[in-house]
Formats: sequence, structure tokens, C-alpha cells
Amino acid sequence: MSSMTTVQTAATGRKFPKFDLARLLGTVFEPTFGRRVCILIDLPDLAEAKGMAFLNNPERKVQRKAHEAFYQGLHGGVMEELALKGGEIFAYEKTGGSNLDLPDRCVDMEGNELSLEKDVYSKYDLVLCISTFSATAPLTAFAKQYGFRGATLHGLNDVILSTGLAVDYNDVSRDAEKLRASMTKADWVEIDFTVEGHEEMTVRLELNRQEAQKSHGLCQGDAPDVANLPAGEVYFVPTGAEGQFPLKYEDGTLGRLTVTGGRIIKAELIEGKQETIDEHNRKLQDDPMTGVLGELGFGTQVLPVSGADIQDEKVLGTCHLATGRDDHLGGHITPDQFKRRQNATHDDILFAPHKTPNFDIKQARMHRDGKTTVLIEHFQPAEYLRKALES
Repeated sequence: MSSMTTVQTAATGRKFPKFDLARLLGTVFEPTFGRRVCILIDLPDLAEAKGMAFLNNPERKVQRKAHEAFYQGLHGGVMEELALKGGEIFAYEKTGGSNLDLPDRCVDMEGNELSLEKDVYSKYDLVLCISTFSATAPLTAFAKQYGFRGATLHGLNDVILSTGLAVDYNDVSRDAEKLRASMTKADWVEIDFTVEGHEEMTVRLELNRQEAQKSHGLCQGDAPDVANLPAGEVYFVPTGAEGQFPLKYEDGTLGRLTVTGGRIIKAELIEGKQETIDEHNRKLQDDPMTGVLGELGFGTQVLPVSGADIQDEKVLGTCHLATGRDDHLGGHITPDQFKRRQNATHDDILFAPHKTPNFDIKQARMHRDGKTTVLIEHFQPAEYLRKALES
């Protein structure tokens, strides 16, 4: 990618191979021979599972996509091709938040009540969770407990299927490793933000020379693990953070967040609704763990915007912070540390041109081995990252 071409232009012009379920599962989960596979979906009402009634509900876009691309694909020849067994779908009740603990109760497609622990985690080798809300954190914990491998694909849509899941994950893994090696053992990262008509903000994340980690899509061998797909990310668990950064809330309100001691301590209004800011401040005061910064991530792939963060946070030139639980990333923030269980989410805050058009990442810098290096400028990878990918 030349310095003149933006990642966004390159992604729009990129030709992707046709989505191929056998290639995806064969690459991600090698070996597959003789392994038992199942699909998990979430539904607001489990009665919709009986006879696959959810297929008639236009609001169940993700679940219908799971049936069309994965269930029908498995039963249309992919299980034979990869020598897989099983192929059942189970549904659990929608959790209502990103990475909240999963209920144990589930149902099969005849509507029979079952237990995820007794009937799914302990009986299957490969678990594909295609849901509304991310289940990566709880599923990773269950994988380690029961010994299965899995993938979480929340928010699945047509753009993700034809781009982020159509790529060769051996290539994705290689690129993620190049960028991981170029950032690992950093002392800190600083990010400067500019918001139209307002003063600049900077947040500094202490990384304490930790080994950088990667979400690279491969879940090979038989060691228990869960891949988050689409993959393509280098991430850290911050050991501390200070400064300020902007946040665009779901209703479009823009706030300035103040971070100290690794935690968001207050939100202030930049533009939009004061009530939105007041509500956030109430939550931060009531349950301070909701403000802890548990992740700093950088995208590694050239992909088009899908409208779902699971893909859009993997785009090269973007970065994201996340608040809340980080035990699935090797951190120490677990659900029992929150005052309220429903607050024990892991929520990504994505900085990307399509998501935050009214503010810019002026620069993201890393300090490592006594040198400060620019990583990102204006949502584009700086020369250091481009050279790492070309190496």
C-alpha cells in the first residue's frame, strides 16, 4: 500500500475470494477430522427455536445468517468435506450486553430444554457462536474448562461474510504477527485526538513492556481456545492510563472522558445531550469498575467497513480501547469485581473514520527501547507499521 492510497480506498478496491465455509473452518480449526461441531445462536425468546421459527422473523438477521451460511453450509457438504460430525444448532437467551456471562439453559431446534455445560460444551469439539452480543469472554473461559475450541462471530452480516470471512486466515495470521512483533514490549502508547472546534486531547496507556497479543483467527491443534472472527488485531491489557479522550455515544452525543489510574472517572459534554453524560457519570459513580480500561487494540487488515465493530475494529489504521472485563485477554478484571453482574461487560470504543467522523486521531505514538515511534496518523498506518507489513 503506497503512502498515497488510504486504507479505506485500498479496501474498496480490494477483490475478495468468494466466501467458502470449508476453507474458513478447515484453515481456522485444522485438524477437523472426526471432530464434533455445533452452532450456538442467541434469541430474545427461546420459543422461537422450535421448528426454527426465528427464520420467519425478519428481525433475527444474525441468526438467519447463521442458518443460511453456516448450518446449511455444514449440511450441504462441508461436514463431509472436513470429516466433521454433528452440525446441530442450539439457542440460549440473549444476554443483553457484550461479553456478559452466558446462561446455562439452552434449547435445541425441537424446543427441548438442555444445559450448555452438560449437553454442549462437554459434548462438542468445535463450537461456533453466532450471536447478537459478543460471547468471547465467557466462551473462552468455558473452552478452557471443557477442552473445546470455538469461534465467536457476533453481528454476522453479508459484508463480513463476503470480505472479513472470505480471506485466507494464514495470511491474516502472518500479518498480525508482523505487527505484533513490531509493537511488543512497548513501555507506553499515547494517542492525540482532535475534535472539530475543540481543544486537543491526549490519553497515555501504560503497557509496562508486556508481550503484545494478537487476534489472528487461527485456532489449530487441539488446545482449547476461541477465535474471534473476523480476526486481525494486536492488543495489550493496559497497566495504567492517564489523560482524556473523546467518546461518541450511541445517540450521537460527544463526550470528553477523563482517565486517571487506568479508569474513566468522569464524562463531560462536548456536544449533544447532557442527560446522556449524566447517565454515564451515574454509572461510573455507582459501579467504578465500569470505567476501567481493559484493552488497547490496533487493527491489522485492509477491510471495508461492515457496520459491525467485530470487523471494523480489525481495520488497519484504526484503534480501540475497551472498558470492563478483560479476563479473556489475560487481564485480571473478572465479573465478580463489578457491583452489578449486568455491568460486567467488555465494551469496545472504536476510533474509526466512519464511526467518529467529527474527530480524528491526529497521532498514535509508541515508546519502546528508548525510542518514540509514530504508529498511526489520521487513521492511516504510519511508515513504521507499513514497513513492518512489507518485511
